[in-house]
Amino acid sequence: MNPARILIVEDDQSLRDLLTAALQREGWEVRAVSDAHAGEQAVEQFQPDVAILDIQLGDGPDGLTLAKRIRQKSDVPFVFLTDRTGVEDRLAGFESGADDYLAKPFILAELLARLRVVLRRRGRIGAAQVVEIDALRIDESGRRAFVADELVDLTRIEFELLANLAGQIGRVASKTDLLSRVWGFEGYDQNLVEVHISSLRRKLGEAGRLIQTVRGVGYVLRSN
Repeated sequence: MNPARILIVEDDQSLRDLLTAALQREGWEVRAVSDAHAGEQAVEQFQPDVAILDIQLGDGPDGLTLAKRIRQKSDVPFVFLTDRTGVEDRLAGFESGADDYLAKPFILAELLARLRVVLRRRGRIGAAQVVEIDALRIDESGRRAFVADELVDLTRIEFELLANLAGQIGRVASKTDLLSRVWGFEGYDQNLVEVHISSLRRKLGEAGRLIQTVRGVGYVLRSN
């Protein structure tokens, strides 16, 4: 199966670049544009599997107008990612045909999870995986982790860290990458990652050894 195609319509270049990099890390094909006119053209030419739309797009039509135009000629699902957080804004978004609505500031892991739901519904990616490595079992769809069949009580952040490491077993994830994926920002205090990894290892008990530190780089999940 070819990679899922994601269209981003966002006028903030820094956010557009961050989203593009994050989605490409998921193995998806990405096209990012800055305005509604380019977005409408991209829907026809790129034929995305899902589009991410901002509502406020600077000059020209806004995201709601773009959504209505898209819906007139295409059944491509779209998700609003916007700082318009009022109830009326959300209602307007869904009335325009949106499949989901996520407010800024957002957590990248949540956006990725919502995109996967839409893509699974469209048959563009398979069902959520259960990852097993030694005595550790991670149920992505149920958002649960088990060690030797015993449920481990993890916070949302701890589970997201574990799931991100499990999604790339044997490959090193940098602290910056984990900050971006789990907290939704980059360049913050990397000690934040260290503190939560330490707590995660403690809760996993003997299986905590599977999360290994690569000094000066980040962390990797692998069997000894």
